[in-house]
Amino acid sequence: MNKKVIVIGGGVAGMSAAHELIERGFEVEVYEKHRLYAGGKARSINVPGTNKPNPRLYLPGEHGFRFFPGFYKHIIDTMERIPYKINKKGVLDNLVPVDRVGLLRSGKDPIVGTVNFPKSLSDVKALMKSMHADTGLTEEEKMFFAKKVWQLMTTCYDRRLNEYEKLGWWDYLESDRFSEVYQALLVQGLTRTLVAANAKKASTKTGGDIFLQLIFNMTNPGVHTDRVLNGPTNDVWIDPWLEYMVGKGVKYHRNYSAVKLVMNGGKVDGVQVEKYQSGVPVLSLVKGDYYILAVPVEVADKLISKEVLEADSTLEGISKLAQGVAWMNGAQFYLSDVIDVVKGHCIYSDSPWALTSISQLLFWKDYNIQDRFDGKVKSILSVDISDWESPGILESTGKKVARECSYKEIKEEVWAQLQQSLNINGKEILKDEHLVHWYIDHDITVDHQHHDSNKEPLLVNTVNSWDLRPQAYTRIPNLYLASDYVQTFTDLATMEGANEAARRAVNAIIENSGAIVGKCKVWNLHEPGILQPLRRRDQKRYEQGLPFQFHLPLWVKLLETLIVFLRKVTGKR
Repeated sequence: MNKKVIVIGGGVAGMSAAHELIERGFEVEVYEKHRLYAGGKARSINVPGTNKPNPRLYLPGEHGFRFFPGFYKHIIDTMERIPYKINKKGVLDNLVPVDRVGLLRSGKDPIVGTVNFPKSLSDVKALMKSMHADTGLTEEEKMFFAKKVWQLMTTCYDRRLNEYEKLGWWDYLESDRFSEVYQALLVQGLTRTLVAANAKKASTKTGGDIFLQLIFNMTNPGVHTDRVLNGPTNDVWIDPWLEYMVGKGVKYHRNYSAVKLVMNGGKVDGVQVEKYQSGVPVLSLVKGDYYILAVPVEVADKLISKEVLEADSTLEGISKLAQGVAWMNGAQFYLSDVIDVVKGHCIYSDSPWALTSISQLLFWKDYNIQDRFDGKVKSILSVDISDWESPGILESTGKKVARECSYKEIKEEVWAQLQQSLNINGKEILKDEHLVHWYIDHDITVDHQHHDSNKEPLLVNTVNSWDLRPQAYTRIPNLYLASDYVQTFTDLATMEGANEAARRAVNAIIENSGAIVGKCKVWNLHEPGILQPLRRRDQKRYEQGLPFQFHLPLWVKLLETLIVFLRKVTGKR
């Protein structure tokens, strides 16, 4: 008889675990709290009230736009194994490359650069133009930042884990020494817009490792640094994934929330779940041989009871991790004109609410938007709001922080911040009359006093948080953890981290159960071998108790000279 695994949580982590388990012959049941949608924070939705005149067609909305960097391995491997129509590589073929990134600033021209290794003349021109852009940074600031990036590249892994984990990104980059431009462009740009973190609290180990991965991708001709889906997330990924797993035998139960882990003799004896029927909560107990918690850290915290901690005291760290969550949620603006400032992600570097955006229909070539809503929509500007604690810019809303605003106030403030960076030097790219409809992700709930709450915040890897994070296995022999707060190579609250954690949990179950099946593959982050001698050099210094020592090999000095030469030549032209 096959062993039965109960998976609590039907987001990317839970679906990843279910996928790996069902393909290895386990019996799998998933319990997901959402009544309508699978996919957790990765889901897309039908925007309420937009199914007119066609009752079956809605405007598409997102919790936040999807971003698939080139260093992702785990989620990419899973996507390739999900069938989709006639695609040879399943839903993986629904990823399309992004070639440009825009750095937008209030009242200044955007800086548009390439995100990949140059593959065409236009790429080279974009790269050179971005190198000559008026950033407002001093040469000292540029050189200092470059040195700190080089330091990250050539630091040994032990130093990163044991020293840089204790050091905030703000302090590592010595931000207080330099200008507000330096702080906005080079310090806060990474942490606020990509991982919703405060630069003064975010771990340099985590932020630095991910930043390096993006740089290494950009210098690799065979890698696309940035990719997005070619349609709404659930349409081209999540729903086909669920269909595949259900066809394999996974039982996916919606509208169920975990209430309690029932313990007996140091083991989990079942999970008490709650389902609302006609507005009334109905409790039931679900049982299996093994249990996987694939829920966010703040939900896991509520399930780690005194009885659970008596069986495994190492799970105490989950409570502290749950205090380090931040908000990163989406807003969609449906426009009557084609907005094509940058065919890629835009980072509004000095926006108070740390906005990023992408014009989605530029990448949804086969998506029919004309038959939806009033037929006027030609662009979907999908925006992520990463700072809900800083004051806005509008006098009309009292310059309130985002989490104290109504939906309408959030919309008006985000719209104004977008216009401040897009409508510059006499150009009016984003006009009020363009706005056909808008939607704020309803994970944000607003009470009558405009005190907002967030149903699904995002874990942030703050300083000294690594040791608080558990492994995918626990001291409770039939309880496993699959979520982005688990210790992983990815070390970031992302779809990739969730998928890797799920694979680790499944591997532990395979080992514990004695099942004669292959284990899930797990990949470490890749760093170029050419830097290995320098990392070894620093390893010796670290073991001797010595600090990092800056060192440039001859080939780097020659490359530096070449770059300076090219700048001079292209500058004269």
